[in-house]
Amino acid sequence: MTHLAMALFGGDEIFSNYGLWAFLSVGAIALFGILVPTVTWLDSRRKEREAFYKAETFRRVTESSTEGAKMAIELLREEDRLKRQTIREGLKIGGVINVSVGIGLVIFLRVLIGTEGVYLCGLIPGLIGVAMLVYVYMLSPSDQP
Repeated sequence: MTHLAMALFGGDEIFSNYGLWAFLSVGAIALFGILVPTVTWLDSRRKEREAFYKAETFRRVTESSTEGAKMAIELLREEDRLKRQTIREGLKIGGVINVSVGIGLVIFLRVLIGTEGVYLCGLIPGLIGVAMLVYVYMLSPSDQP
């Protein structure tokens, strides 16, 4: 890849010493100026379509009968419960990862630097992880109705 960049932007031309940097700059502009906004726009369109189809399905089910309305409400409650459960599981994983990173950073900096108190900065991610776990297990609303 470097050879291609140097062939395109290198040599005795205007980018003689800056061939690789020019190639990387053009790549960064293409990535963040074109690709990321396009993917974001496509994802938002997909979510909008899914929400429309879901709302249309619920409308038809609720119009059909009273049992259909009860079933639609139960389905909405179950979907909401699953969404909350997924968020809680993500917070659990994030908390455990932060605690592990904090412990590893404390050990690494203690061995690397020694007697100075710099190793205590490993407590920052560790305590963030502890706060996430405390929220999940003690403060978050339960899933029972």
